[in-house]
Amino acid sequence: MSEGKRVDLETLYYERPAPGVAMVTLNRPDRGNGVVVELVRDLFTVLDEWEPDPSVRVVVLTGAGKQFSAGADLVAMREYLINELPVRNEPFNARALFPLTQRILASRLVFVAAINGGATAGGLDFALACDLRIASTKAKLGETYINLGLAPGNGGSWLLPKLVGSGVAAELALTGDVVDAHRALELGLVSRVVEPDALLPAALELAAKIANKPWRALEATKHALRASWTQDFPTAMNTSYQVTDALHRQPDLLEAVEAFLEKRPPRFNKGIDD
Repeated sequence: MSEGKRVDLETLYYERPAPGVAMVTLNRPDRGNGVVVELVRDLFTVLDEWEPDPSVRVVVLTGAGKQFSAGADLVAMREYLINELPVRNEPFNARALFPLTQRILASRLVFVAAINGGATAGGLDFALACDLRIASTKAKLGETYINLGLAPGNGGSWLLPKLVGSGVAAELALTGDVVDAHRALELGLVSRVVEPDALLPAALELAAKIANKPWRALEATKHALRASWTQDFPTAMNTSYQVTDALHRQPDLLEAVEAFLEKRPPRFNKGIDD
């Protein structure tokens, strides 16, 4: 796929705005970009294409309209509860939604969530699974499952305490309160807040900066950071040694050293973006 070309699928569209960078826009604005089976299918289709391709290194994820994602589509959920739950005997969208956050966490790609509006329940969990989160001043974030008589169902019960601590996570999940962007920044839910018109430029600038780094080191760094959430320190150090040893054998390290000594910018990912 060439840079600049937009491709539309049923529930989202995607494009390649810069070398190493792809952008996915959830495109169900009339339903709050609610997560349905078809959206997960379309996102997986895109990831199946991008994950083996080293020319894609960072993905910016955002929503069309006024919402990032309101979580489960409640119209579809109501129909499911009435007509299908008695037959299937399992949670709404479970077979589709449960793998979604897992796929993002496991992906070699770095994900930047550009939260343009509401991100609640499963929509918040979707954003929490991303590696970085930038919010518009119009963003509203909430782990609102409790307001529907549910507990966090798509990774939030694991991700949220890691990001904001157990006490704050408990308050958010047990009250179902929605916080604005500035409070989200204070809590550590997002790393940056910008004006609405600056959201995508800021997210794309950050994504391009990251994508310019060596692709093998990006993948290793993402997974080392994720693994640190569950590893003890000696295990993390051993993993770090093995990763460092492997990266020493890649051409980007020598290029970085030579560029520094020659006082010039390094040229990483040669032969990929050329």
